[in-house]
Amino acid sequence: MTTKAPASVKEFPSDSPEKIAYSVVEGIPAEEPNDLNRLGYHIWLYLTGKVDSLETAVKMARSRLKITDEEAIEIIKQRLKEKGI
Repeated sequence: MTTKAPASVKEFPSDSPEKIAYSVVEGIPAEEPNDLNRLGYHIWLYLTGKVDSLETAVKMARSRLKITDEEAIEIIKQRLKEKGI
């Protein structure tokens, strides 16, 4: 009996909303990695127009961050500006 090799993972292009959303939340201090995944998802909702403001997206994510929401919003805004958004 043999097993097949796992399927390869196709990365999103660097300019896709998904890649941008998850890359801008990297490194923000959080209780666990899933908190950053949840925050990244809500940033993606903001970038695709499904959430009205960045502040609302961060509040909706309810991520357990080790910094205040306001500090996280400033970090995210700065990183989005660096990416030209």
